Amino acid sequence: MSTFRWSLFPDPTIILSDPNTRDTMPTAVTAPTVPSAPTAPTPDESWAAVVARDPAYDGAFVYAVHTTGIYCRPTCPSRRPHRENVRFYPRPDAAERDGFRECKRCRPRRPDASEGAAAAARIRRAVAYLDAHVDERVTLADLAREVGANPYHLQRAFTRRVGLSPTRYQLARRLERFKHRLQGGDTVSRATYEAGFGSSSSLYAAADAGLGMTPAAYRHGGRGVQLRYAVSNTAFGWLLVAATARGVCAVSLGDSAEGLEAELRGEFPRAEVERDDDAGAPWVAAIVEHLDGLTERPALPLDLAGTEFQMRVWRALREIPFASTRSYASVAEAIGQPGAARAVARACATNRVALVVPCHRVVREDGAPSGYRWGAERKRRLLEHERAASGLGARHSALGTAPGRPG
Repeated sequence: MSTFRWSLFPDPTIILSDPNTRDTMPTAVTAPTVPSAPTAPTPDESWAAVVARDPAYDGAFVYAVHTTGIYCRPTCPSRRPHRENVRFYPRPDAAERDGFRECKRCRPRRPDASEGAAAAARIRRAVAYLDAHVDERVTLADLAREVGANPYHLQRAFTRRVGLSPTRYQLARRLERFKHRLQGGDTVSRATYEAGFGSSSSLYAAADAGLGMTPAAYRHGGRGVQLRYAVSNTAFGWLLVAATARGVCAVSLGDSAEGLEAELRGEFPRAEVERDDDAGAPWVAAIVEHLDGLTERPALPLDLAGTEFQMRVWRALREIPFASTRSYASVAEAIGQPGAARAVARACATNRVALVVPCHRVVREDGAPSGYRWGAERKRRLLEHERAASGLGARHSALGTAPGRPG
């Protein structure tokens, strides 16, 4: 097994060769290209939709009226405003940030209000079509023509109802098929083509986002993965940071270094685990500097494995500003799934990289810091420390003692 060097900025390519697999893999692939989003309606297209009260555009945008201070959906039955008084926004949040209020007649924020029975049926047809064509490349335009919908509206409505964009949904189904084939004993090559991936490079690009490890490592249950970790004593207890060659895979807090080490080995029972405080010091320092308000976020590459929904929640958590909090419901709203507050809470509970993905900044509606994996009291202290570090109180360093083993 080759060794790896701790680095804040790893090589931009991802090494994928694995001596344990029977398949020959490419030496490296570059980061996957993210498909471009569908083009939003132009102001002229949006205005035409408002004039026609076109239901195909419900959910694609809202329009706000300067003279009333109200924003509406395109199909709102209220009297049409003059064009010069209208502004268009992609989401209700954007209109509200500019001071506009929700219309009480058309209720643009009402969950699924923009989707009648016909629209909901189109989404069901779209899902069924993608399920039946997992091994084919289906573009958004193709899917929209198949179900008779506007592409931009279909993207928004599909994502809101299913939780994934059509492209990500199809990719997730392919990865599910790929994992099932591996678990059934297929080689990586056979599973790749049976799952509908046209080449090994397209699989690895997809797996980089969806598996959290290389396909061969997944096939062997994580066996052969080399994992280094460092432990440091901080003002919030012992801090453990662990990483693979791809990036940080675990950040945890606890009352003892021994307890954290035991927990790490329990989560990665088949990995080759080694403690290296000196080499891992930069990772610890990056997290502590962030807690002290010196950086906007820890500049650390991550090696995470999770469902598409969990990944979306974790991305949203990283957007919460330092020393700020959000409710579980507001995070659900931010990812386009209002009403999914409980699912957001579960995603927070399964977050393996505390502080880097700051789940401690998500609180109850009443502001109470409950539901933290490492205790509500520690969560409260973290939030108080961030407020102090942001200038709202006396500044204190998060670092309690120098990194090292417990004495």
